[in-house]
Amino acid sequence: MNTFFSVSDVENLNAIVNDALALKADPYSLSDLGKNKTLGLVFLNPSLRTRLSTQKAAMNLGMNVMVMNMDKDGWALETQDGVVMNGTTVEHIREAAAVMGEYCDILGLRSFPGLKDRDLDYSEDLFNKFIDYCGVPVVSLESATRHPLQSLTDLITITEHKQVAKPKVVLAWAPHIKALPQAVPNSFSEWMCKAQEEGLVDFTIAHPVGYDLCDDFTKGATIVNDLDAALAGADFVYVKNWSSYRDYGKVYPVIQNWMIDSAKLTKTNDAKVMHCLPVRRDLELAAEVLDGPNSLVVKEASNRVWAAQVVLKRMLEKLK
Repeated sequence: MNTFFSVSDVENLNAIVNDALALKADPYSLSDLGKNKTLGLVFLNPSLRTRLSTQKAAMNLGMNVMVMNMDKDGWALETQDGVVMNGTTVEHIREAAAVMGEYCDILGLRSFPGLKDRDLDYSEDLFNKFIDYCGVPVVSLESATRHPLQSLTDLITITEHKQVAKPKVVLAWAPHIKALPQAVPNSFSEWMCKAQEEGLVDFTIAHPVGYDLCDDFTKGATIVNDLDAALAGADFVYVKNWSSYRDYGKVYPVIQNWMIDSAKLTKTNDAKVMHCLPVRRDLELAAEVLDGPNSLVVKEASNRVWAAQVVLKRMLEKLK
């Protein structure tokens, strides 16, 4: 594995999930694999779970870890070629990425979309240029369009907690006070659609009118605008807000109640509830659910370590 950016970088979902669960059962079994190897984590945006879980995963494999918060510690990056750098940017991505590749054996990169220019965000220009210029394997720690470590984590969590061979999984849009990216729902949809193809889940997306995701990520999913209908028989409900893709970055008013609470859970098959975190209590998801027996959010967050560790393991094995 040279790049971990989307579900297409994984040949077999069952195999990588089982590999991750084996690491969870014996976290230090490969503690020499990363000896004298360095992981560089480059953050252009805030992080809690992604940063800590990926650091822990790397240390479990014996790696050294360096963290760079570019928004605070680094120079302002220029990403476009053919421009005279007489403005606010100080360092070109060509040199910055190349130098990071000299210091590190694997790089992880996290950046969010601007939510202003859809074509620019969905081109993944920044991420692709890091891949082109750094010369080492690259792990997406979340990009403008995807969050693959989170999605692998989610599949691991569903596999651990499922009570039936092919559970019904629902991605449910939730309210928020501001426009959020589509990266997490895009990625979750992409992974669940692939899991559905492999016979692992039945996948439904529920969102209000106007909140359709890009078709590239939802092929094969059942898509409805009725939350109660979607919840019927659900085994897992994945709660997440996102802004409009079509009217890019916009937030439409929603009159109906789209927050999952205990009453809505009664419509499900005693569904387990998931969220990538951070979550706004009693806005996105009812506190009674978060604090109740159906919530998997903390166990889900814990599994971020094993998702990162299995990806780093596969990259290190290729470096040997």
